[in-house]
Amino acid sequence: MTRKPIIAGNWKLNKTIQEAIELVTLLKRQVGDIQNVEIVVCPPYTALSSVSEILVDSDIKLGAQDVYWEEKGAFTGEVSPSLIKDAGAQVVIIGHSERRQFFHETDEGVNKKTKAVLKAGLAPIVCVGETLAEREADKTIRVIQDQLRGAFAHFSNGEMKEVAIAYEPVWAIGTGKVATPLQAGEVHDFIRKELSKSFGHEVAEGLRILYGGSVKPDNIARLMQEPDIDGALVGGASLDAAGFSEIVKSASIVTV
Repeated sequence: MTRKPIIAGNWKLNKTIQEAIELVTLLKRQVGDIQNVEIVVCPPYTALSSVSEILVDSDIKLGAQDVYWEEKGAFTGEVSPSLIKDAGAQVVIIGHSERRQFFHETDEGVNKKTKAVLKAGLAPIVCVGETLAEREADKTIRVIQDQLRGAFAHFSNGEMKEVAIAYEPVWAIGTGKVATPLQAGEVHDFIRKELSKSFGHEVAEGLRILYGGSVKPDNIARLMQEPDIDGALVGGASLDAAGFSEIVKSASIVTV
């Protein structure tokens, strides 16, 4: 089964509206014609609508960095799936390690958010990953297993077919460290086999599993040579048009 790779840029808390417009204008020019890689950019909420306008007539998709599972109500500061969709987004990152670490996101919350995103017709990228302490204690597999079971509890096979997963070892995010291709590949292989138990071989083989954690132009090609790595969730390197474009182009070449 051929899985179309995803290269998604998570801008985190960076870029004004004008800076976002300038960045996506460059990206549209540099990689807007690449067809064999799904390209996603995820600016802050404030720039979603403006970026959406720039990406009209482009294959580059727009994503949000988080979401709340309620559609409306007294939830000050939250943004619902329908509001994100109205701003032009097609994709949503859910359960990023920074959300878990700094904002106490739980597997139950990830589950609710993913369900709500799917109901709204948006595509979720659901993040899982272990801390350095958990890896050093040989708890990586148990942590990933618990996160997967919590995130996708009571999901149907049809729902799972619409999901992408990002494995992002917390110790490799923003540190300059990166899991070796072998380390990442082993966890991706486990994720696919674990989900195959719950949702069957066909669904698991179709799932796209991205790697996230200090992805850069000089390591993306080797990472994607691993059979179960289907792209990347890129952090800091996605803030530079030249660097992100190089990552996309490298992924495109590996995919051919």
